[in-house]
Amino acid sequence: MQFSKSTGYALHALVYLAGANPGTNLGIRELAEFLGVSESYLSKVMSKLRQGGLVRSAPGVSGGYELAHPAGNITFRAVIEIVEGRQPLYECARFEEHRHSLFRKQGARGHAARECLVQSVMNGAEQELQAYLRAHTIQWVLDNARLSKHANTRG
Repeated sequence: MQFSKSTGYALHALVYLAGANPGTNLGIRELAEFLGVSESYLSKVMSKLRQGGLVRSAPGVSGGYELAHPAGNITFRAVIEIVEGRQPLYECARFEEHRHSLFRKQGARGHAARECLVQSVMNGAEQELQAYLRAHTIQWVLDNARLSKHANTRG
């Protein structure tokens, strides 16, 4: 499993915005320079974040981007959903279910539904991943970066 580069840039841009002085709009040029990516590419990523309600944009010379919510309310899961879209991580191939032992009958109210046992495992893994991503926020990254910096200066 691998997330797109766009997701990585989105997460890093949000952390950078969260670390800025409150009320400060950061321009696309500054963000792109920090991330080492083209302004046009990052503009597309930031547009998705704006449409998803995670950032606000202000036009003009002193315009730019700022977080639309406190960093503690922006989860990794929300960012990934906005950038990557909502799709299951795994879909079971439905090849000849009637002859394959990896499918078990799951009759619910008279329906002859069949459950893919591989899908069952993958769904469980996805639920664990989603819970982990919901538990981690942009603020979590900032807090841990500060703790790490503090620990390095004391050693």
